[in-house]
Amino acid sequence: MATPQPLRIGTRGSPLAMAQTEEVQKKLGGFAATEIVEIKTTGDKITDRALADVGGKGLFSKEIDAALLDGRIDLAVHSAKDLETRLAEGIELAAVLEREDPRDVIICRDAASLDDLPAGSVIGTASVRRQAQLLNRRPDLSIGLIRGNVQTRLRKLEAGECDATMLALAGLNRLGMAHVATQVLDSDILLPAVAQGAIGVTCRDGDVDVSSHLTAINHASSAARIAAERAMLHVLDGTCHTPIGGLATLGDDGTLTLRGLVARADGSEVFRTEQAGPATEAEAIGRAAGADLKSQAGPDLFG
Repeated sequence: MATPQPLRIGTRGSPLAMAQTEEVQKKLGGFAATEIVEIKTTGDKITDRALADVGGKGLFSKEIDAALLDGRIDLAVHSAKDLETRLAEGIELAAVLEREDPRDVIICRDAASLDDLPAGSVIGTASVRRQAQLLNRRPDLSIGLIRGNVQTRLRKLEAGECDATMLALAGLNRLGMAHVATQVLDSDILLPAVAQGAIGVTCRDGDVDVSSHLTAINHASSAARIAAERAMLHVLDGTCHTPIGGLATLGDDGTLTLRGLVARADGSEVFRTEQAGPATEAEAIGRAAGADLKSQAGPDLFG
């Protein structure tokens, strides 16, 4: 009898992407043989401009999507926050692993916290979501563009290109680098990106064999939270220039609570919502949150 071919797992090649992929590989180990296929993405190659200016977060997935659709790989591992709101035709999000801590951190060269940064300090980030919420809280700060993987951003901070930078705590945890954080920012200070901290695994729509393996490693409560947040994002239909944050939590009684926000990039206005209901209605809760935010902000914010 022929030995089954290993499942080919597509991923970006950054240290964090590899750490996430190895986590998926470990989860699948009891079900199937696997091998990792590294794929260079446009988002990895362009590091001197904001993603919003060169095509958005889809630049981290389009080459991986192409490899999936033409059969070079069987599944793909993504930071769920980097997945486009509408997946490419023929691709489905088949599993979400248990979510890591979704909060952001700030890493300062000299200050002890966000509030201790002197007026005029430069915060290195390419995220309009982080920019808007920071400037809403601290309009005396300045924003400087910094992109690249975790190691690159830390090198730029050390080189003095900015006074502080921001990263997702989940990524630092997965790399064993949480100690570099100056301050973990609670979600009432800075609402995370939609799906931040979650690993999403995609496969070809209708590939029953692969999706059955992925169903076995899906973390249902994390998947419900991500479904609510992505449903909100879908309704908002914002561009990469629109600051949007969202975080769903799940109570012991099965109640899912979703907090969301949209803002102006300069931090001058922030609109917030909170919606709750049974976790079984996660997508409906997300749609309600999106509709509320859209009504509050008005159409010009999403132009």
